[in-house]
This record gives sequence, C-alpha cells and structure tokens, in this order.
Amino acid sequence: MEQRLDAHKVGPGGYKAMLGMEAYISGCGLEQPLLELVKIRASQINGCAFCLAMHIDEARKLGETDDRIHMLPAWREAPSFSMRECAALAWAEAVTLVAATHVPDDVYEEARREFTEKELVDLTYALMAINAWNRLAVAFRRPPEHLS
Repeated sequence: MEQRLDAHKVGPGGYKAMLGMEAYISGCGLEQPLLELVKIRASQINGCAFCLAMHIDEARKLGETDDRIHMLPAWREAPSFSMRECAALAWAEAVTLVAATHVPDDVYEEARREFTEKELVDLTYALMAINAWNRLAVAFRRPPEHLS
C-alpha cells in the first residue's frame, strides 16, 4: 500500500486541532486502558491498519493482554471484559456505526449505568477523535509505521 498524501503536512491546522482534542481526551479522567480498547475496536470496524497498530502497541504498554485484544471483535461472548468495558465497547460500536445504528436506547441506558454524564460525553469525544483519525488514515492510505 502506498500513501496517497500526508494529511498532517498538507493541513497542519487541522492536525493541530486534532491534537488539541487528543490532549483533552488524555486528561479527561477516563481510564487509559479503557480508551485504548475502544480505540482499537473502532479502528477494527473502520479497517484502519495505522490506528490498529498504534493503539494495540499503546494498550500493551498499559498492560493489556494479547488474549483480550484478540477477543475484541467477539467481546460479547468473551468473559474477560468487565461490565464497564462491555458498556464502553457497545457504545463504541454504536457511535462508530451511527448511520446504521442511530445509537439505540438500550445501548445508551447500558452506558449510563456504567458512566457518569461527563464520562459518557468524554468517551464520545474519544470515539469522535478515533473515527476522525481512522478516516484520515484510511482515505490517504497511511501505512502502519512499524509494519511497513
């Protein structure tokens, strides 16, 4: 796969704005391992190799196991995820696939049982950001850095 263009160089103002969003997300108080799980799951859905490689590496650095990472596509059937993680993963899928799901009420209710209002808004910001990063990387064919 050959990269089409470097969006960060062509549109540095947009890149800087995205980094501002990432700074907010990093400091919002949500658990970093949880954030990495939802970023991986959204990137799996979107087929973003660059973001998958990055966030799997980050998750491993935070102590995430390969077994749980491998089970993410089947998290509903895997007993290794907490109720909070399951709620976050369901929310991640619904928000990532918003055109198809319209984020169902039952998914919202499950998320509200596990997250405060602020946490749910911050989780949604994290999903907005990873979906934006996925779209940039997929559209412009950014290859994973350590796999190329």
